[in-house]
Formats: sequence, structure tokens, C-alpha cells
Amino acid sequence: MNITIIGAGSWGTALSLVLADSGHNVRLWARERELTDSINTQNQNLLYLKDVVLPENIQCFSDYKQALKGAEAVLFATPSHVLRRVAEDVKPHLNGYEIIISVVKGIENETYLTMSQVLTQVLDGVIDQDRIGVLYGPSHAEEVAKRKPTVVSVASYSTSTAKDIQALFKSPMFRVYMNRDILGIEIAGSIKNIMAIAAGIAEGADFGDNAIAALITRGLQEMKRLGVRLGASQDTFAGLAGVGDLVVTCTSKHSRNRTVGYRIGKGESLNDIIASMNMVAEGVKTTKSVNGWATRLNVDMPITNSVYNVLFKGLNPKEGVYQLMTREQKEEILF
Repeated sequence: MNITIIGAGSWGTALSLVLADSGHNVRLWARERELTDSINTQNQNLLYLKDVVLPENIQCFSDYKQALKGAEAVLFATPSHVLRRVAEDVKPHLNGYEIIISVVKGIENETYLTMSQVLTQVLDGVIDQDRIGVLYGPSHAEEVAKRKPTVVSVASYSTSTAKDIQALFKSPMFRVYMNRDILGIEIAGSIKNIMAIAAGIAEGADFGDNAIAALITRGLQEMKRLGVRLGASQDTFAGLAGVGDLVVTCTSKHSRNRTVGYRIGKGESLNDIIASMNMVAEGVKTTKSVNGWATRLNVDMPITNSVYNVLFKGLNPKEGVYQLMTREQKEEILF
């Protein structure tokens, strides 16, 4: 098939390689002219994934019309906070028959919409909701691009679309399971970035392995609590997009969100950390959304609230942990 990937960051580029390996013709769209030049002339993404050589059947464009010409599937791999604007720019170039795939993780500020919900809203009138799906799971771009074994989940508003997306990514080192709970997958895949910031803070502040294990375990319960409140299946959070992605993001050296937390735990300011990064740590903006969401719905999410207060209210990380540890004693209810 002819597949266009909107966003040539590390993840979009890694997935272009997976799809090219699967025999598809792949076009990337990138905002940066220098990025399109490096991919087209040197077969390398020198900004975001410079140690990987890309196949010849991957081309990159900075013009939407060229990038989307003949596309049968369109995959969005942009930062969450620009997805709405980018989707609006893409919409005039769609014919209505494309499969739409989101690998964007996050919850939109103010609206509290998941990324597939943003796409459904923006593309309304051109793309039917049943043609939209998401691909989430434990999958760092650096490892996917080096063809290390990776297993993820796909979900859609339509079972047939989920099966079509699953078939697109058929590759020896990239296995895709189908899941019917698109809302649960998106909630899990977004909130795990908040927990990764928390785990990074714990490591940077030298709280120890016990604290990190507790954060991961109790963080999983927060994900599940909000998800079930919104109508997701609690079983989803025990799967690849739930506990699988949570564990890898909280523990891996490749995790940008964990790195942000680690540097905060070491005493750096959030503004300085963000200014020094050339890639987006989605958990920062998602923390605002989810903390507001939980407050509005009266869902108890103490770790999320603590991360929010550390990031945006100047709470000292050690004081945040103290507040978590001294909360009222409770029964361990796994829900």
C-alpha cells in the first residue's frame, strides 16, 4: 500500500522503516526542510534518529499535497499539542477512503479528548470514525528502528479497520495484537507518561527501587481507576498498552518522560529541561489534562496530582513523596 506518515520524529521515522520492511511504499511529511533533505539525500534522519539508515523506498516531503499523493493509509505521529492543527491542514488533501492511524499519545488540554477523538472531530465530513484506529504499546523508537522485537496493540472504532491496520504492520520483529477497547488503550498509553515522570523523579532524588516499584504499581491503579470511570475495560490496563507500556516507560533509558523526571529529581527546573530537549516529553502536557480531568470527575489520582504540583506549582519532589507516604492508610483495592 501507499502509506503517508505525518511527522518525521523518531517514532514516525522508526515506523516508516517497519512499514517499508513490510513491503509498503512510504512517504514521510516533515516540517523541517533540513530533515526532508537528510532523509532524501542521505537516507538518514539526522535530527531525531541519526544512527539508522533508511531504505530507499522511504521519501520525505514538507508539502502536504506531495506527501499525501496516492495515500491509502495516513499515520499521524506528531506531538499531541499540534495534532489538531496538523489534522486540519491534512484534511483538504484526503479523499475519504484512507485508513487513519494515530500513534500520538496524550490527552488534549482543555477538551480532555483522546487523540482519536481529536481526529474524529477534525476530520468529520471527510473521514468516517470507523476508519480511525490507534497503535500503542511498549515500543521505543530507538529499538524498533534497529529491528529489535517489539509487540504492540491496535484498536479502532471498527473491528475491520483494526484488522486492516494489524495487517499493515506484519513484520518478523514487529508483532501487533488487536484490542477492542480504543478508549482504554489511549487512556493507558497517555497516563503512563505521567507515571514515568514520577518514576524518574524518584530515581533522580535517590528514593530507591522500592519507591519506583510502588509508583509503577499504584500508578497502574490510577490509570485503571480513571479508565473504568470513563467506560474503558479494566482488562485493557493489564495488557500491552497498559502495564506493558507503563513498565518500559518508567524504567528505560530511552524514555523522555522518565528523563524529565530524573532531571527534576536532581534539582533542575522544568523550563530549563524542556529548553534543552529537541523532542517532546508528552507527559508534561498530559499531566495538566489528566489532573484536570480527574478533578472534574472526582477520581482519586494522588500520584498524578503530586506530579502536577511538582511540575507546575513548585512543590519540592521530596515533599511530594512525603505527602503521598503520609496519606490516610487504606485497603489495597485493585481497581
